[in-house]
Amino acid sequence: MSQPTRRDFIKTTALTGAAATVFPTFLTGAKAPKATVRLGFIGVGLRGRNHVQQALFRDDVVIPAICDVDQASIAATNELFKKAGRPLPEAYGKGDKAFEQMLKRDDLDGVVIATPWEWHVPMAVATMKAGKYAAVEVSATVTLQESWDLVDASEKTGMPCMILENVCYRRDVLAVLNMVRQGLFGEMTYAHCGYQHDLRGIKFNDGKGHGAGAEFGKNAYSEARWRTQHSVDRNGDLYPTHGLGPVAHWLNINRGNQFVRLTSMATKSRGLHKYVVDHGGADHPNAKVNFKLGDVVTTMIECANGENIVIIHDTNSPRPYSLGFRAQGTQGIWMDDNDMIYLEGVTPKAHTWEPFAAYQEKYDHPLWKRHAQTAESSGHGGIDFFVLRAFIEAVKAKGPVPIDVYDAAVWSAISPLSEQSIAGGSKAVDIPDFTRGKWKTNKPVFALNDAF
Repeated sequence: MSQPTRRDFIKTTALTGAAATVFPTFLTGAKAPKATVRLGFIGVGLRGRNHVQQALFRDDVVIPAICDVDQASIAATNELFKKAGRPLPEAYGKGDKAFEQMLKRDDLDGVVIATPWEWHVPMAVATMKAGKYAAVEVSATVTLQESWDLVDASEKTGMPCMILENVCYRRDVLAVLNMVRQGLFGEMTYAHCGYQHDLRGIKFNDGKGHGAGAEFGKNAYSEARWRTQHSVDRNGDLYPTHGLGPVAHWLNINRGNQFVRLTSMATKSRGLHKYVVDHGGADHPNAKVNFKLGDVVTTMIECANGENIVIIHDTNSPRPYSLGFRAQGTQGIWMDDNDMIYLEGVTPKAHTWEPFAAYQEKYDHPLWKRHAQTAESSGHGGIDFFVLRAFIEAVKAKGPVPIDVYDAAVWSAISPLSEQSIAGGSKAVDIPDFTRGKWKTNKPVFALNDAF
């Protein structure tokens, strides 16, 4: 195949712009869409309330019930309903198993789960066994066995489970996916991604919901009550899906391609101890805690079709936020840090970066072209709108979800597998095939119709 010239690129762009508002036909075999979707929410803390707020913006969603063991979270959620002029939902909050009572209701079509990680699989499995669609926040699973449990429950019940990986819908990420599918990068060979986010102020606080502090566990606020303990107990990539999800779509993982094996290594652990000392003093009780999590964890993944992926987990150091995306193929490369691109034969000057902005505009994904104005009201730059919308539309159609249980299982499994690799001296670890061979015939579905 001959290399494109800049003239070819401009010509192709014009044609693409005209065709971008037309989605490929996507046959799901789904039944006629429901007019209204009835959703329940398990976990209405800060993240869960974001999802509730998005659902309340829609007139095709009703929320009969919510569940949370924290009465303050239920009260804060009820305020959202009052402001929206909606009837208050029935609240379930008496004990850790209160969600089981909520799932007995027959007026719920789907359930959104936004709880601490260790509860994701028990709640999602119970949701599917109750005959309801499950949507679970990231990461979906903590252990390798949990990934299998999630897959087995979905296959046995026939109920879909969607991982709510919102970064898959980031505007630039979807534009790059559009370009990958149109061959602008040639044949894909490599991708880079990660979660590079200074979370020290989330892992610790003063226990009152404001200001810096050195508390975590029962004396802390919000995620610091549970999330920081993972940094005490585990050494691996604890949060891989924000970076890996988009990359998996670029490389058609589980749909013609698969992860084969990985190897991981971690730096020494210094950042969290220093933060405790800086904000609580050397005599603070938490200054004696031994944090296992290395400050920077690097994981390399080999894919069946010959591509390599590097993932970085970096949450304990002072640094600006970045997911470190890089898409590279035989024809060119895009990097989200500084938002630069180079396409051989298209970029005006050889061996020189050019801004991605013009490409972003010309290859803007049809989902964003259609819904950008509506998405502006949602969190994380609009991507929260798209991920919840995709789940709602799948439930309405009684069809498949675009980011399914196999994606949830394998993306999340990178965490325990990276722990295994590091514990074994950075040994190579095989990545299970959660599709049980279906990846060879599965076709891409993500972002190929207006619903998803």
